[in-house]
Amino acid sequence: MGLVARDSGGGGEFTPVPPGMHLARCYRVIDLGTQESTYLGKTKFQPKVMLQFEVHGEDDKGQPIVTAKGEPMSISKNFTLSLGEMATLRKDLQTWRGREFTPDELLGFELKNVLGAWAMVSVIKALGGNGKEYTNIAAIMSVPAAIKKAGMPEGHNDCKLFSIEEPDMVLFETFGNGLKEKIQKSPEWQSRTGVGPSRTQPKSTGSGFDDMDDDIPF
Repeated sequence: MGLVARDSGGGGEFTPVPPGMHLARCYRVIDLGTQESTYLGKTKFQPKVMLQFEVHGEDDKGQPIVTAKGEPMSISKNFTLSLGEMATLRKDLQTWRGREFTPDELLGFELKNVLGAWAMVSVIKALGGNGKEYTNIAAIMSVPAAIKKAGMPEGHNDCKLFSIEEPDMVLFETFGNGLKEKIQKSPEWQSRTGVGPSRTQPKSTGSGFDDMDDDIPF
């Protein structure tokens, strides 16, 4: 479910975030619209969202985890946009915030409130179906009190929400080509631009964030 780590610019050559437990800050929430996914031979069309994190810290050799420009490396994870009991998004949010959601919180959770929130991310290497090695976020957890007490670093990137319903095209143009193409294939994007979705996709309008209410903080 995680994506290959990229630098903050979102394109071109990149060096993956090294495996391990890293301090990270969520700086982008990106609406991917409805996407096709296949698992155990079954194909589904589900609303997806991407969370992007900037990573702060050092590798196992004591070297800062930064790009060639000296900026924090970035790593992302895709989720099905669901807070159901078995949903990965719900599980990761609960380990991140350090407690389970109450029923009232689930009814009014607003995903954009994770923007600017710090976390500990567990990064692992894994082989994709194409045989290539990818760097994935395996788990997202809360920051230990000792690290907070020692002092948190300054965030580097501006916090941004991208919604297909009201797209920030300046932000969109900073995305890598692969991310742009994924968003453009969604029926929500095609409906907004006047290009009809394929016959195998459910026709949809609006944003994948439409069912997220506005009351409960992260």
